[in-house]
Amino acid sequence: MSFLTLDLNLLRVFDAVMTEQNLTRAAGHLAMTQPAVSNAIKRLRESLGDELLIRTAYGVKPTPRAEALWPSVRSALASLESAVAPGSFDVSKAHATFRLAMADATAAFFLPSLMRSIEAEAPGINVRMVPLTTREPRPMLLRGDIDLAVGFFPGVAAQLSYETASPIRHERLYSGIYVCVMRRNHPLAKEELTLDSYCEANHLLVSFSGRAHGLVDEALAQLQRERRILLTVNQFFTAGRVVANSDLITVLPKHLIASTGMTDALVYKELPFTLPAVHLDMLWHERDARSPAHKWLRAQMEGMQSTAQRTAPNSSPKVDTH
Repeated sequence: MSFLTLDLNLLRVFDAVMTEQNLTRAAGHLAMTQPAVSNAIKRLRESLGDELLIRTAYGVKPTPRAEALWPSVRSALASLESAVAPGSFDVSKAHATFRLAMADATAAFFLPSLMRSIEAEAPGINVRMVPLTTREPRPMLLRGDIDLAVGFFPGVAAQLSYETASPIRHERLYSGIYVCVMRRNHPLAKEELTLDSYCEANHLLVSFSGRAHGLVDEALAQLQRERRILLTVNQFFTAGRVVANSDLITVLPKHLIASTGMTDALVYKELPFTLPAVHLDMLWHERDARSPAHKWLRAQMEGMQSTAQRTAPNSSPKVDTH
């Protein structure tokens, strides 16, 4: 194949299909019919001598050749777009509605600052919160149900780091630790929290799925120990209210304690065993990567990274760190 005879429009189609991982959605994005998209991919296959995209039950799967080719195609098209239509973005005149997915505590942490930014800088931007009931938001992003997901998604970021052909992009906003949380006058509040006393207590587990098993139980199993989970809830706010008014104890990310609204009634202690760090990641779809309004939104979330560090409980007299 000679590059001089290659129809460069085929690369635009290839980029759209790689981005959407679906011929129908790519056709909608390009304002083309699905048969026209299929024909374009067929012509590109013939030109490059590779299958490129293999149909699956959920869309298409790129071949190794397609995965290797896409980053260069994406970069070249982005450069051309910038050169042809540089434009400028005025957030004060922008009109957009963003659908965000976060757990209740994460939303309580981020939304006040985000709303202040929108009121001050972007009066034409609206936000709609979408329930997040899973630790795997990628299907929602792939379907276009949401524009941005923020939260703790174990394993997702690591997987995306080596999946070069994935249309999902990510950025780490914050890394923190888990702590044991209880009411201020809990019998364990004035004592050293040992592994025995921890396991003997009654526990509350925050679980989006409702499954009464989590990271803590996996860590305890490694130590051949277990705990009694008396209550499972799917909201951090509910967890804070229950723990503040009972003898149940729970494990929460340290930076989200304030989001329970019960900081004055709670204390936290270091766990008597080791848990992995809790990471706060931001995920979005490649289709929105170059959108000026979406870039502005991501910049607001990035700017709130330092807020997590500032607002996380520390050695304040109101919080027991021993």
